[in-house]
Amino acid sequence: MSDRILGRGFHRVYRKDHLTLGIGFPIEAYNSPVPQMENQMALAQAAEQGGFAALWSRDVPLLDPSFGDAGQIYDPWVWLGYVSAHTKDIALGTGSIILPLRRQVDLAKSAASVDQLSGGRLIMGVASGDRPVEYNVYDVAFEQRDEAFRDTMSFIRAATHRPVDWDDQHAVQSRQVNLLPKSHSGDLPLFVTGNSRQSVEWIAANADGWLMYPRPIAQQRTVLKQWQTAVEAAGHTWKPFSQSLYIDLTEDPQARPTPIHLGYRLGRQALLEHLQALREIGVNHVTFNIRFSTRPVPDVVAELSEHVIPAFPHL
Repeated sequence: MSDRILGRGFHRVYRKDHLTLGIGFPIEAYNSPVPQMENQMALAQAAEQGGFAALWSRDVPLLDPSFGDAGQIYDPWVWLGYVSAHTKDIALGTGSIILPLRRQVDLAKSAASVDQLSGGRLIMGVASGDRPVEYNVYDVAFEQRDEAFRDTMSFIRAATHRPVDWDDQHAVQSRQVNLLPKSHSGDLPLFVTGNSRQSVEWIAANADGWLMYPRPIAQQRTVLKQWQTAVEAAGHTWKPFSQSLYIDLTEDPQARPTPIHLGYRLGRQALLEHLQALREIGVNHVTFNIRFSTRPVPDVVAELSEHVIPAFPHL
């Protein structure tokens, strides 16, 4: 793919022509903007034991009533530190950190800290953000977020890079200001979410992968062809493509799909068919969101683990 050395979280989730499955926090069904966040570690451990490849956390600094979603409530870095202490091998993803809102050095230190403490399990999804109210509160220029996004992503990459022969004494011997810790294995995997006000060509050249939204198969195939063309033009043979998917898994395994927000209400057989179609067009990872589940969430995680995950095992 490239000469970048990426950690074990990346390699658990991504390989060309392979599809793996993750689940996003809150692992919970909820109708109000604010989830209860109960039993999350038990559910995260069940997902890990059930063979899920990754757990994903969003960055929602403020609850905007007009948007209506508080994410997993907690600061994503504090939350992922907590999750890393309660899990062993599952990849830990951000989907996604809003780069222009935070100071570059603080983001780099937080990300490298989680990557180190988790043993190299971080996959860092990043985004430019789309809520002007957050930019107002942070006193950051909303109109300049495209440039700020590029600058911050470049800073994080440079500041957290761990050369092959690195040890922390290099920081002392250099007699220069240096950020510690560095990433666990070499480089933090940096994935751009959506377009983040960048061209596909820029993303293909500068990111380690692309996090995208769900679309009908035919439309997603078109997006993937555009991505693969841009990746090849940037001089790479392959870079991974991920997407989210809201599901309401029915008790009837044969139930055909009906649309819900950004996904489907469906039985596991139709879900397997849909995932197989996504793999065939080149999708490498799907993150389930089960906010709209009408069944008990532990039952859904158990059914996915028993009947769906085995068809799309982690690496």
